Amino acid sequence: MPNTSRHTAHVASGLMWFRRDLRAFDNAALYHALKSCTHVHCVFVFDRAILDKLPRQDRRVEFIRESLVTLDAELHAMAGQAGAGLIVRHAVAADEVPRLAKELGVQEVFANHDDEPEALARDAQVRGALANAGIGFQTYKDHVIFERSEVLTQMGKPYGVFTPYKNAWLQKINPYFLRSYPVGKYIKALASRPKAYQTSVPTLADLGFEPTNLSTLHVPTGSPGGLALFEDFFDRMDRYDETRNFPAVKGPSYLSVHLRFGTVSIRQLASTAYQRMLTGSAGAEVWLSELIWRDFYHQILHHHPRVVNAAFKPEYDAIKWAHNKHDKEQFAAWCEGRTGYPLVDAAMAQINQTGYMHNRLRMVVASFLVKDIGIDWRWGEQYFAQHLNDFDLAANNGGWQWASSSGCDAQPYFRIFNPTSQSEKFDPEGKFIRRYVPALAKLPNAAIHAPWLAKPLELESAGLVLGRDYPKPIVDHAQARTETLERYAVVKKVK
Repeated sequence: MPNTSRHTAHVASGLMWFRRDLRAFDNAALYHALKSCTHVHCVFVFDRAILDKLPRQDRRVEFIRESLVTLDAELHAMAGQAGAGLIVRHAVAADEVPRLAKELGVQEVFANHDDEPEALARDAQVRGALANAGIGFQTYKDHVIFERSEVLTQMGKPYGVFTPYKNAWLQKINPYFLRSYPVGKYIKALASRPKAYQTSVPTLADLGFEPTNLSTLHVPTGSPGGLALFEDFFDRMDRYDETRNFPAVKGPSYLSVHLRFGTVSIRQLASTAYQRMLTGSAGAEVWLSELIWRDFYHQILHHHPRVVNAAFKPEYDAIKWAHNKHDKEQFAAWCEGRTGYPLVDAAMAQINQTGYMHNRLRMVVASFLVKDIGIDWRWGEQYFAQHLNDFDLAANNGGWQWASSSGCDAQPYFRIFNPTSQSEKFDPEGKFIRRYVPALAKLPNAAIHAPWLAKPLELESAGLVLGRDYPKPIVDHAQARTETLERYAVVKKVK
């Protein structure tokens, strides 16, 4: 069980600070806290520095809240004593954690790494405040298998291309890095909450938020929900390589939001996939590659934090993106699923209605925004950041830079997805389109991918008038492709 922080001598009292690791099972920081301390208190802070910027309906806040109820119950059951569980606060975390640590009289605060730039700045502030009070701050790797500088080239440099990184990752992996932390072995150190802190997890209303459609979408929350999804996917993993690209098929694991908030253990997922891969499962091998991509993007963010606002390949910042009034109207059409390209519009309806988007469709809609409309990839990245339940800065940024060809190991700039052929290939019967764009439901399969090419009789039979019931295409793909190649020509000049 790898530990990237210094060894902590046994102390009387500690505080476990949960962040993006909302589970008791196989939790690195919780394990080290319980092992190192005689008494351990647990806290989660609904950070006002983050929450105050959000709309009053946010599925992620509701997911976190429901998962905390489960985590509180898990801790209570594991401790086997009255009063054990979570202390939950609604405050600015950078202020509240040091204040609570001093109130509780702990000697150490424990947490798992969060390598997003704003999180690192917050942790630096917390570390300083704790140090001023004579309290230690220990952090551990828990969110990925390999982080930061654990996988480097032979020259000691971070990788910028995925395949060599993946090969080095696979060479380095062994059972040591995949073992679970035996939290239960030291659970007796879990302390009862002082009477002043024995309050239940606040409601959404207490936090100033309103319910979303999360429950009607039947999104399972907490570690039991993550485990149920993983068990369901276990039986489908071997076919993942065949099913993962078809949005109307139950192919993905649907675990991305659980990975984001740590309601599943990345070690458990990667270990299972790795063992299945060794037995010859092509599906498990492809799924493991997806988990390795996740590690890859996190180490990119660590070594190149500038990618948050700039292209990984600096020459791509020379591109002049479309940004006049007409372009902004086209961006609005993309956001609202009114582009006239059915697969793109169905995908945008999916994210707007559910907070989820199939991975193949993330690539399709990103390519359309950047290379058909000519909009800056950062606009799309920000829209996803606001709407995805599983929003993760490293993966979202990496995916958008890949689609725009500006990132590490990105698709070549001249590779431009054709939204119609993507639709014909990956939703051949139009099942996904019919679900999310019901106006097109009565079109025959051959016409549903490009309604503007449908025969008049087909449109009439479907009760469809283009421009009234469904928009005409906002761009001509062939013409847009030519304009994109001209726009990207500046990249070659910069080189």
